[in-house]
Amino acid sequence: ARMVGWAMNNVPDREDVPAHRVVNRMGLLTGKHHFGGTNLMQQLLENEGLVIIEDRVQEFEKYFWDPLKELGEPGWH
Repeated sequence: ARMVGWAMNNVPDREDVPAHRVVNRMGLLTGKHHFGGTNLMQQLLENEGLVIIEDRVQEFEKYFWDPLKELGEPGWH
């Protein structure tokens, strides 16, 4: 999450980059300080239907994207 967040933060035109969706492996909004010290990250996630309590996505396992499950393990064809 840290590397993805870093990459998204360095995109020249960040308006169209859904960086608010990058949370850590436990569903914590660890990158919220990149949103101007506001609750913007939480508000954007809540606008998408997620429930956030104490900076944590509730039912995170329901939303977690596991690339190994979706794309398969690298090198395994």
